[in-house]
Amino acid sequence: MRRESLVPFLLILPTLVYLMVFIGYPIVGTFQLSFTSDEGWLGNFKYIFSSKDFQNAFLNTLILGAVIIPIQFILAILFALLVNRKWRGYRTLLYIIAAPLALSDVTAALISYSIFAPNGYLNKILLSLNWIERPLYFFGYMFKSREFLVIVLTEVWRATPLVFVILLAGLQSINTEYLEAADVFGFSSWKKFFKITLPLLKPSIVSALLIRTLFAFQIFGVVWLLAGRDIPVLAGETFYWYVLRNNRHVASTYALMIAVLTFIVGWFYIGTIRSKHLEEGVRQ
Repeated sequence: MRRESLVPFLLILPTLVYLMVFIGYPIVGTFQLSFTSDEGWLGNFKYIFSSKDFQNAFLNTLILGAVIIPIQFILAILFALLVNRKWRGYRTLLYIIAAPLALSDVTAALISYSIFAPNGYLNKILLSLNWIERPLYFFGYMFKSREFLVIVLTEVWRATPLVFVILLAGLQSINTEYLEAADVFGFSSWKKFFKITLPLLKPSIVSALLIRTLFAFQIFGVVWLLAGRDIPVLAGETFYWYVLRNNRHVASTYALMIAVLTFIVGWFYIGTIRSKHLEEGVRQ
């Protein structure tokens, strides 16, 4: 084999080694642990499917995703359209919107707790204004609906910038000649958005929704710190069984279910939300 032909393989070798060691090996180990049980190779799956905890965690994960993702997408596309106009002071708004990207989910959860705790900033402000007589409680098993609201607010504030950045990049990549031609033909702002901007933005929308949905199904830090097992989610149950119950087999089964769920959602996005010009390019 010629020396020049070895160069591409040598360049990708570090990446292949990294994928095999840090991704491939854990995946193989997860499969082995998931299908290893005293009750047969499907024993762990039978156990979690019959468990009320798994049913609640699965349902809560879906509900959180169904609530958070549409809110984030609507806010992100509105902010992206606003910033893309490049009006005076738009850079300041851009920095304010993108600032939460620097925060981890643990940091965001702690900030939310400092706001909504019984002795937090929100209660202090409301008490000082005499709008309430006693502190409002947002955390605890008796206040799960309020916990859910705080989790949604925290996730929307923390993760919306990720969707915003992707959509803004997509908007800035659209050729302005299309919009100028639409102005010549007398298109209204709404017609330009739905007939030109939105179709050309579809690749960015698919990427943003795909990434955000995959992360939503893996939500853990915010829920665990703010609600614990009051609002169980799949990633939280994985942590619970691995760390607190010291059962790697059930924990691996939960992890595998998260992987299967994210794979199905990813396949759905890629297979159903696809821009027409990309499809035509593939056919050619």
